[in-house]
Amino acid sequence: MRAKIILEAGVNHNGSFKKAIKMIDVAARAKADYIKFQTFFAEDLVTKGAPKAPYQKKNTKKKESQYRMLKKLELSKNDHLRLIKHCKKKGIKFLSSPFSISSFNLLHKLGLKTIKIPSGEINNYPYLNHIGTFKKKIIISTGMSYLNEVIRAVKILNKAGTPKKNITVLHCNSEYPSPIDDVNLNSILTLKKNLGLKVGYSDHSISKIVPVIAVALGAKIIEKHFTLDKNLSGPDHK
Repeated sequence: MRAKIILEAGVNHNGSFKKAIKMIDVAARAKADYIKFQTFFAEDLVTKGAPKAPYQKKNTKKKESQYRMLKKLELSKNDHLRLIKHCKKKGIKFLSSPFSISSFNLLHKLGLKTIKIPSGEINNYPYLNHIGTFKKKIIISTGMSYLNEVIRAVKILNKAGTPKKNITVLHCNSEYPSPIDDVNLNSILTLKKNLGLKVGYSDHSISKIVPVIAVALGAKIIEKHFTLDKNLSGPDHK
């Protein structure tokens, strides 16, 4: 069975519905299996005065709080509905990462059968427990995590009701972009050995060969960020 490909649009639509639609078109032409967005409400994530991360400051060059930046990048419920409809039209599956229980609830109401849990929520136990009760297919990234944290996250999802066969764990280096020297693809083998689950790789490098090697090591899912133009203003384009 070939690896599934997720193209991560993230917030690279810059809050523009028109750009989000174009990203779906590009991902569909590239024959990706999924295009992934991010579902969040800024007030769930950061305080009003929280500063942007250093890479965000560098890439946006705007003097604004992280809250103000994120608020402009939110997708509304209606946006989600229209994007899902366009994905069906183009023959590509819609996927999103919820960053809170309330954003997960929105995706559940919209009928998503697969959920992508971002690395930053791997220690958010109430969130994991809530999601686990719905018994969906789960893809979970592990950037910045210790192995024991990954094992615990899987146990929480499983105990809440999600069968292990529904869970795929992605090795991930959370640096943007990840230097080739630090991708540490042997972690794919470590995860496979210690968890006994399907594994994959969420790639933050700009390399074309790294995800190919990941598949050779057993990755069943490859996730890769993309943009319409690396010169666009926004935190993740470059």
